[in-house]
Amino acid sequence: MNKYIAEFIGTMILVFFGTGTAVVTGGFTGGLGLGYLGVVAIALAFGLTIVAGAYAIGHISGCHVNPAVSIGVWLSGRMSAKDFAGYVVAQVIGAFAGTGLLSVVVNGSETLSGFGADGYGTLSAVGLSMGGAFVVETFLTFVFVLVILGVTASEKTSALAGLVIGAALTMVHLIGIPLTGTSVNPARALAPAVFTGGEALAQVWLFIVAPLVGGAIAAVFHRAWFSVKED
Repeated sequence: MNKYIAEFIGTMILVFFGTGTAVVTGGFTGGLGLGYLGVVAIALAFGLTIVAGAYAIGHISGCHVNPAVSIGVWLSGRMSAKDFAGYVVAQVIGAFAGTGLLSVVVNGSETLSGFGADGYGTLSAVGLSMGGAFVVETFLTFVFVLVILGVTASEKTSALAGLVIGAALTMVHLIGIPLTGTSVNPARALAPAVFTGGEALAQVWLFIVAPLVGGAIAAVFHRAWFSVKED
């Protein structure tokens, strides 16, 4: 049960700080009004939160805080189906808790609004198509999960895993935010979309399916070509 509690808390913190930074940045600058500086701030919020989480709860649950990561770890043979299901439930509940906490903050402000939902088309900063969004989310998640599986595969690199994973999440956000808002995490996508409603909720299926596909492909790819024996 401690593993599931850790995943709940970790996902709640990730969603609150990550999407919260997007909301605060938008509130002060009118979305991407600061240009790429706003994108960097949001990307760092997600990346640094993962670094903190990795060293806070990584020894308990591995700090997946993301169903796409969990499906990659499960398909790689590193966790049971029971734990995979438990992790996903905890992550989704944690994401809703994080967005719920953000909603309290937003409702208490006269200038802040929104919940950091992902989107394509009119919800994308660059007007990305549905097909383009699916490709982007799948590929970015593939890269992110592949990094995680690689850096945690050996004791020689696992000590630096938190820093590497945080850097990788920052990296995918730097390009993904203007395109889709960057999901690469079904739990992170679902909660803000439900709170936002409307078109964001209608599009959320893509930001659930594409990251899961990307995580699964990364697991198959890593297991077939890059897997190494544990030290």
